[in-house]
Amino acid sequence: MRIFRLIPLLLLLLASSCGLLPEQVDETKDWTAQQLYNEAKEELESSNYERAIKLYETLQARYPFGRYAQQAQIEVAYAYYRYEEPEQAIAAADRFIKMHPKHPNVDYVHYLKGLANFNRGIGILERFIPSKSAERDPGAAAQSFYYFEELLQKFPDSKYAEDARQRMVYLRNNIAEYELSVARYYFNRGAHIASVNRAQKVVNNYQRTPSVPDALALMVANYRVMEMNDLASDAERVLRSNHPDHPSLTQVAEKSSWFKFKLFE
Repeated sequence: MRIFRLIPLLLLLLASSCGLLPEQVDETKDWTAQQLYNEAKEELESSNYERAIKLYETLQARYPFGRYAQQAQIEVAYAYYRYEEPEQAIAAADRFIKMHPKHPNVDYVHYLKGLANFNRGIGILERFIPSKSAERDPGAAAQSFYYFEELLQKFPDSKYAEDARQRMVYLRNNIAEYELSVARYYFNRGAHIASVNRAQKVVNNYQRTPSVPDALALMVANYRVMEMNDLASDAERVLRSNHPDHPSLTQVAEKSSWFKFKLFE
């Protein structure tokens, strides 16, 4: 019975001790829009991206109108990009574009969308043990290419246009190389129709990329294996006409066989 008598006393002591705990104080509670923006900007420049994001979003929630909130919408997208949160960066950029389609810096926001996906998919291990970029899933690269292309279509004279073009060339080459690597994979496993289809995709969709000559050579080899000699001769003729110095042509002449050519390994 004594235990039951002690319970109210214990509850009273617990309540009293909770009252002694300091309340969590929001130091930004009385800050102006300018104070929030300046502090967020300082955190951003110091690479404290998580703190910067929190301050920018607090600014937008408390002061949704005005130049500070508008600039915060741009900079929070950049902060998410640097914090390696591409989905959040793109979402923030899309919100800004929808709300301010005529803003003088909206071209930068389009450019930022491309950047957000440009290095996407690179894991922590790859930073220390780099792998070929073409071996990664090309989905993010294709999306990045699309965003840069959208920038060039809408703002061809943007100061970010030339950088976007260069990145698009890089992305296109990587996507073509990825498709070629898949075609090689199928070839080595005897899936010759699938290999031809992938190689043909490179030739048709990624002209003027470094992967096209190898894709043509791979088509020839696949057709020879399948004894589709007319198609093999057509592909070889295109290869000889456009890339007469391709190593496969020399090696095949010496070894008299496409099947021994090391290109496909």
